[in-house]
Amino acid sequence: MSTLRLNGETITLEGVDPAMPLLWLLRDHLGLTGTKFGCGKGLCGSCTVHLDGEPARACVTPLSTVGDKEVTTIEGLSSDGDHPVQKAWREHGVPQCGYCQPGQMMTAAALLERRPHPDDEDIDGAMTGNLCRCGTYQRIRAAIHTAAEGK
Repeated sequence: MSTLRLNGETITLEGVDPAMPLLWLLRDHLGLTGTKFGCGKGLCGSCTVHLDGEPARACVTPLSTVGDKEVTTIEGLSSDGDHPVQKAWREHGVPQCGYCQPGQMMTAAALLERRPHPDDEDIDGAMTGNLCRCGTYQRIRAAIHTAAEGK
C-alpha cells in the first residue's frame, strides 16, 4: 500500500503496480479523465500534469517516480474553472476540438507560476511540445497573455 498526494488530497493506493504510468492511474483507477492520452511517448503534451508545480508527461511517468511530489491535474487546477488560464481560454475561444487543451492549460499555468509576465518567446519555448491538431496556437498565446494580466 502506498499514498499519492493528488489535487490537495492524500490518496491511498492498494494493489497498484509502481511501474504503471501515472496517466493510467488517474484515468482508469481514479476516474480523472481530464488528463488525456495522446501519443503514449511524452511527445504531444495531452497528458501534462504538474509534479510539484512543474509540467510532467503522465503517460511516461511511472508511479514509482512520483514519490511524495504533489500531483495536480486539470481537475485540480481550480475546483470551479476560475483559474486565470481557464478564464482566458474561454475568453479567447481557444479550444476547437479541445482534446489537447487540458495539457495546454497545465503547461501554461506552470509557465505563469515561473514567469508571471512572459513574452512571446517565453510562451513559445514553454509551449513547445504541446501539439494542437487544430492549430489554435495564436489563440493559446493570446490567452496566456490575458491570463498573465489577470494574475
